[in-house]
Amino acid sequence: MDSRTETESIESDIGPRAIVALLADPRRIPDWAPTFADAVTEDAQSGWRAMKSGQGFALRVDMKQDAGTVDYLREIAPGREGGAYIRVIPRPGGGSVVVMTVPLVPDAEPGAVAAVLRDELNTLVNLASSS
Repeated sequence: MDSRTETESIESDIGPRAIVALLADPRRIPDWAPTFADAVTEDAQSGWRAMKSGQGFALRVDMKQDAGTVDYLREIAPGREGGAYIRVIPRPGGGSVVVMTVPLVPDAEPGAVAAVLRDELNTLVNLASSS
């Protein structure tokens, strides 16, 4: 079976609330996920607008604070959304586990995508610890 997604996770001593608080501000995406966006700004029509390599796209953020879910979604085809699906769950004994799933584009190398996700998650946790 061909993989359609790549999922990575990281454990952290930081509580879920601190990580979700960082994820809740899409303007911080370039700080920890520069592969996804170079800049994110508020947009009156779509809520958020992201820029990557000079190309802009509408970004919808679907967040459920109490559930620890933050999804960054964009239109990937007419009438279809996709993006990064992030779950922050309590870790037994304290801290949290952050899980991120992204769709794989055709001809993507899953190992390379996994490496990017691991880097992004490490950076996210480091930013959350310094906030």
